[in-house]
Amino acid sequence: MKYELYNYEIFPMIFPAGEDVKITVKTLGGRVSFSGEYTVSVHRLDSGSPGQSFSASNRTDYTLTANEEGNLVFTYNASAEGELFVRIHKDGQRLTQLCVYALADDLARRIPLMGDLHLHTIRSDGNEIPAVTAANHRKRGCDFVVITDHGRYYPSLEARAAFEGVNTALNILPGEEVHLPETDTHIVNAGGLFSVNGLIESTANYSETGGEYSKRAIIEGAPDIVPAEQYKKEIDEIEASLTDCPENVNSRWYAVCVWAFEKIREADGLGIFAHPYWISDMWQMPEAFTYYMLEKHPFDAFEVLGGENYYEQNGFQTAIYYEEYSKGRVHPVVGSTDCHWSCELNRNYDICSTIVFAEQNERKSIITAIKDGYSVAVDTISKEYRLVGEFRLQKYASFLMENYFPIHHSQAQMDGELMRLYTLGEATAEEVNLISARSEKLMKKFILTK
Repeated sequence: MKYELYNYEIFPMIFPAGEDVKITVKTLGGRVSFSGEYTVSVHRLDSGSPGQSFSASNRTDYTLTANEEGNLVFTYNASAEGELFVRIHKDGQRLTQLCVYALADDLARRIPLMGDLHLHTIRSDGNEIPAVTAANHRKRGCDFVVITDHGRYYPSLEARAAFEGVNTALNILPGEEVHLPETDTHIVNAGGLFSVNGLIESTANYSETGGEYSKRAIIEGAPDIVPAEQYKKEIDEIEASLTDCPENVNSRWYAVCVWAFEKIREADGLGIFAHPYWISDMWQMPEAFTYYMLEKHPFDAFEVLGGENYYEQNGFQTAIYYEEYSKGRVHPVVGSTDCHWSCELNRNYDICSTIVFAEQNERKSIITAIKDGYSVAVDTISKEYRLVGEFRLQKYASFLMENYFPIHHSQAQMDGELMRLYTLGEATAEEVNLISARSEKLMKKFILTK
């Protein structure tokens, strides 16, 4: 957390550009409240150094007297989107510099959410039960998570059921990592309303539940189980249509991927092409296959970051993302831990995440925002974080990482610990509800939406 955030609070911190906004600055940390007269200047970060003539015309100055609560209050109207420095002086000496961000209309209608779309539990090859996995990722700052056990959808439903009737601040989406016959490609079904694994009798979701409907769908009217001969026929038809598939690309694998992504979209989910540069003995996917996938783009989002902390995975996936970008192929991005042990002792516990700019913390809104390109992948392998995505969104996300999420994560840590205790029978639903309500209040305090 930045030094300034321990001692001062400014709110709203994020607001629409082009509107009059009342901004309050408050002292924290036992500091004496503001008293008397102060000079406040607001500077646009993108306008250059203060000594430059153009920059001088893009600042606003105030002479303020502290109010009865000991706060400084002023009204500001940002002329354009971007970060602003708020500098406070007393008797010619600068006391502090705080940061705020003005947003254009499209982003001003959205809230920043941090999440993880690829998590494993003890139901496949992870280390904790689904509910504890979810709670632990709230502790690390997630607003939403997707439990994606290998070949299994029902663990995500188990995590959701564990908090049924409890108003948690964490949105637990249904999901699974899809493993289908005749391909080694790893695919994530994030938020789908029914299981793709559950459609095939040879998958773990079917064999472990006997195809029970309630363990493979959360809606009425999900597709019936697909018999093996029908599955083969549908894959045959897709493969036969691939007239431009290079000889060094496994057309059968690709046809299965197309089938899977079509089913995920039918389930109203987000189909994610996961970690092609993960080194599983060798690269998870042959590079020729990865290039063909990116060229044809049958998926909804590219897991550009996630899983491991060596350069060859995140570094190569980032490089190929920008290489694709230069060709005019802009893939929606996500970053996920692919976490198998949701404890801070795990070196990969908090290495990646996704910031999604969604209209609300709701399944459909999150999926739509990612598909529409309103997401940034976050690499936190080291404290010097890295961001992948559109430059405009990176600038906003960088501001959030420095100024908003440290405050947000402090609250999330309390939420998550109470959620974990609730799963163990050591906290009540009322206690979880109470602390979660503070999360909503905190967000509304710092973020002013249109």
